[in-house]
Amino acid sequence: MCSVITWPDNGVANVSARSTDWFEEMDSDLYVFPRGISHKGLEVEGENSLDWISKYGSVATSVYGLGSSDGVNEKGLGAHALWLAESDYGARDRSLPGLSISLWPQFFLDNFATTAEAVEYVQEHPFQIVTMPFSSSGKPATAHLKIEDAAGYSAVFEYVKGKLNIYHSSEFRVMTNSPSFSEQLENLKKYEGFGGSDPLPGTTKAADRFVRAAYYLRHLREPHTVQESIAGIISVVRNVSQPFLAPSPTEPNTSSTLWRTVIDHTNKVYYFESTLSPNIVWLDLKRLNFSENAEIKKLSVSDSPDLIGESSASLIDTTPPAWGMPSTQ
Repeated sequence: MCSVITWPDNGVANVSARSTDWFEEMDSDLYVFPRGISHKGLEVEGENSLDWISKYGSVATSVYGLGSSDGVNEKGLGAHALWLAESDYGARDRSLPGLSISLWPQFFLDNFATTAEAVEYVQEHPFQIVTMPFSSSGKPATAHLKIEDAAGYSAVFEYVKGKLNIYHSSEFRVMTNSPSFSEQLENLKKYEGFGGSDPLPGTTKAADRFVRAAYYLRHLREPHTVQESIAGIISVVRNVSQPFLAPSPTEPNTSSTLWRTVIDHTNKVYYFESTLSPNIVWLDLKRLNFSENAEIKKLSVSDSPDLIGESSASLIDTTPPAWGMPSTQ
């Protein structure tokens, strides 16, 4: 499920792009969240829940109506949850505040302006991700998370064998799925241009997508306009997107690409492209009202194939979504 790419040093605009690959429709829509929203990390009575009030407004893409998997906040911090089969959050330790996996990206969007702030918080205030069924398969979701800020600094958060591993650097620009991030970095060294001699791989497997994304990102031509920087990053994420394959619930990360997003961290614009529509829609965050007590807004992209261009005028008021589901552990 998915690939994410960041291009922070093109000299025009720091941009990121993400593809979402899955075995069934996810009923994804765009939400606009103002500041001052209260969240409970776990909706379970008596649980030690990680609770917070949003410090920053954000735009987020929902999945299954259960949570956000992608988004950007008003400070330009982006967050992306991607499937990782190896993820293991450990048995529930109720001495640690719990955070539903469906709220993991939103927690970062709500609370941090920079990647460094987020990394420092996680290191100093341990909490535990609590998984939940996230599709018709009924299997618990397993994901890792990438964030990047307006300055181009990235971090990857992975839980392997119950332990949180954090990788952070302005050089960490690509993330896909299995294997773990450290193994992906090691695998990259086998290929031409990265220290090895193997030719560029061509399958849709996550390790091959990682290599191709890193390769094409390195070889993008210098943009002269914001439009060219957006076009450049889209060209890479489309290269690692997947065709309409037969669905495989047992290997969701090798399924068809459903949608793609692009973040312009510099100019605060969030783009959304459905693979069922010829159009790209976007929301200019500078046009949105993130004030406390402002209405939560929704843009129905899952059933509106005719949307095109800047679409803030098509946003509608909506009630707070019921995100943050109970533990399966």
